[in-house]
Amino acid sequence: MALLGERLKQRGSDYTVVNASISGETSAGGAARIGKALAASKPSVVIVELGANDGLRGLPVEQMKSNLTKVIQASKRAGARVVLVGMQLPPNYGVPYVNEFRAAYRDVARDERIALVPFLLEGLDKREQFQADNLHPVAAAQPILLENVWRKLGAMVVVPAK
Repeated sequence: MALLGERLKQRGSDYTVVNASISGETSAGGAARIGKALAASKPSVVIVELGANDGLRGLPVEQMKSNLTKVIQASKRAGARVVLVGMQLPPNYGVPYVNEFRAAYRDVARDERIALVPFLLEGLDKREQFQADNLHPVAAAQPILLENVWRKLGAMVVVPAK
């Protein structure tokens, strides 16, 4: 989030970045909290990156899609534009579940007509880019994540003319 704030500042934007995430949260937790988070920050853009923990717990993909849709619809009702950030699962969860999980993000973005970053960790292909759990990126990998999100977010951010 700090890198995003720096990028926006470099571009002359007056956007403020609010990190409303909770480590380890599932999409159900995000859906339960979204109303209060929107009321507190009144965002013009919402970046939704939820669901990875649903997948790692093997929760039903349809439930995740429903929760993501709730978060997105609440954000849109609050007047925010939305970017959905997708995740993928390791292959040990089984091909059918992994494929259904990956497709869920595409389906929700299409149905809600919002921008999609297909995979947040795209381009992270070296072991040293991950923490010991081999799931979470290290701090040095954060610029890659920013670029992955910025490809969609950059077009949504209005920067004042100079």
